Amino acid sequence: MAQAMVNFRMDEELKKSMEATCKEMGLSMTAAFTMFATKVSREKRIPFEISVDPFYSKENMERLQKAAADMDAGLGKVHDIMED
Repeated sequence: MAQAMVNFRMDEELKKSMEATCKEMGLSMTAAFTMFATKVSREKRIPFEISVDPFYSKENMERLQKAAADMDAGLGKVHDIMED
């Protein structure tokens, strides 16, 4: 089987972390990416769940911005701290 070169960029710290993790598992990054590509090709899907964090939804961000503006304007609500 002919080999092909694949190049892409990622954050340097992410790369170092992945290299260390792969090494702990006895894998090279090449082997890990090949396993990923094989699974994607075989199953015709990303082999893990990908979702959007609801915290960053447009509605929530607007609500948080309004709450911050209210606090800046002195209109925020102060809550008592509960003791355990």
